[in-house]
Amino acid sequence: MTVKILSITLLLLSVCVCCHSSEDTRVRGPGRIRPCCVGVDKDNMTAEVVGETYREQAARGHCVKAIIFNTKKGQLCADPKAQWVKDLTAKMRKE
Repeated sequence: MTVKILSITLLLLSVCVCCHSSEDTRVRGPGRIRPCCVGVDKDNMTAEVVGETYREQAARGHCVKAIIFNTKKGQLCADPKAQWVKDLTAKMRKE
């Protein structure tokens, strides 16, 4: 009887671990997991931004609240409270 209980417990534990680790995959779809910003750049990086789009990231877990822009080097995590970020996102919304 104890082997049966242990087997069931291990099975339930492995199901919980699998469900928890694939949580982002279910939300975004396979192959679309994006790394999140764990810090933000407060310096004016307007000149580095390419394109006319950005995305907002909410603070969740180890991820911080950020505005994410594209640059030639990859994504740029910017402080949403910085004035240059507010100006640039306002300009992008108008275009």
